[in-house]
Amino acid sequence: MSYKIGLVGKPSVGKSSFFNAATMNDVPEGAYPFTTIDPSIGEAYVRVECAAPEFDESCTPSVGYCDHGMRFVPVKLVDVAGLIPGAHEGKGLGNQFLTDLNEADVLVHVVDFSGETDIEGEATEGHDPREDIDFLENELDMWYLGVLEKGIDRYRSGYHGEDKDIEVDLAEQMSAFKTNKDEIKQIILSLGLELDPDEWDDADKESLAREIRKRTKPIIIAANKMDKPVSQENYEEITADSDYEHLTFVPTSAHAEKALKKADEGGVVDYRPGDDDFDIVGDVSDKQEAGLEQIREFVTEFGGTGVQQSLENALFDVMGAIAIFPGSANGKSDSQGVFRDCFILPEGSTTEDFAYHLHSDIGDGLLHGIDCYSKRQIGSDHELSHRDVVEIVSTN
Repeated sequence: MSYKIGLVGKPSVGKSSFFNAATMNDVPEGAYPFTTIDPSIGEAYVRVECAAPEFDESCTPSVGYCDHGMRFVPVKLVDVAGLIPGAHEGKGLGNQFLTDLNEADVLVHVVDFSGETDIEGEATEGHDPREDIDFLENELDMWYLGVLEKGIDRYRSGYHGEDKDIEVDLAEQMSAFKTNKDEIKQIILSLGLELDPDEWDDADKESLAREIRKRTKPIIIAANKMDKPVSQENYEEITADSDYEHLTFVPTSAHAEKALKKADEGGVVDYRPGDDDFDIVGDVSDKQEAGLEQIREFVTEFGGTGVQQSLENALFDVMGAIAIFPGSANGKSDSQGVFRDCFILPEGSTTEDFAYHLHSDIGDGLLHGIDCYSKRQIGSDHELSHRDVVEIVSTN
């Protein structure tokens, strides 16, 4: 599992409920601050349409599972400890929160769209969810700004001598954010700034920190508790607000996902995570049936509960990641089974990248790849696409 999705949000918005629904773990849930004290790490799944049927085969996954042609590929999901305003100044769990958060490749921000929890995570009514969205982005931006300013101080100290470039010092100072000098330089120029921090005012620095954060720590919004009418009203208003065009919103009901998974485990319903419908197959009371029909109305209207969709939007749409199946032209992964593996790789990955992902020795001995759909040879620099099936030919 090479990708890690961070689950973040203020206390009491349903973040731990989301985590439990996605992983079916049992971390504490509650309507009070710091229910989650330490980060909980679980195994969640993202869906990838299985390639095996296209080779007239049935897969035998080594990890995850396959359900009627839909592969569920494991990813790490981290339920990061509760956040309150001022975390970048050390308030609440402060620095520990930011350290844990930085381990994630992409963030899913769980927001209570019903407006029933205030900015501190206390019960209220009429709270504007935009405040929650703004406060997380602001906390992260201020955190990035602090690191950026240290990089500027490093540049001014002459750390790299007289022939120095600002992007070099900033990239080294901000290396924990998985950026590099070329990306930093491109961002500086894209904002119309000079490559000289002495020309930047405070607003320039804040804009630069924000843009670096958006590139290196993307966020999607899981609009939770969307099974309530007030949440749907807020959703319509906020998604139409041009100030939030840079974000992806997913209508979500973590409660509905967990209820369906438990009902499926109990033989009450037949439900595949992420689907927009389910079948009631067990005996239920009138009250239980009414509750399930309410959930059905929600998943039908919104195309699912939003839990699977949030994870997949984060990984495949926002991050641009791709799923690759190792195989051969006859569909066999190896002598131990068919389509045993499915790997998640970064956008733009090549045949060579895939070979090294499998093993450094395989990468070192790479000769070429084979596109198993077309059975054509592909070079080491061939850029792979989502759901490619690739055979690696290597001397090792």
